[in-house]
Amino acid sequence: MVSLFQILMLILDIVWFFIIAHVIMSWLINFQVLNLHQQLVAQIWYGLNRILEPLYTPVRRVIPNMGGLDLAPLVVLVAVYALRIILMNNMAAFY
Repeated sequence: MVSLFQILMLILDIVWFFIIAHVIMSWLINFQVLNLHQQLVAQIWYGLNRILEPLYTPVRRVIPNMGGLDLAPLVVLVAVYALRIILMNNMAAFY
């Protein structure tokens, strides 16, 4: 059961990293530091979008539209962190 706990924590860490990378990349693209016409940048960007959109879409349905500000990544990051806290506090259940 400990290995199941470690796998869940690893998955949450990977999701956390992908969301942070997606947010930083969106800033760099919007400030024109990165260009989507470059093949590698476009592949990474569209890959991250395909991975994270299933997480963002239900959140965007619930959160009201804030104009140009997208709060879905922030809400998902808080949810991932909350899951980590719940798992850490209930770690004894995995032994």
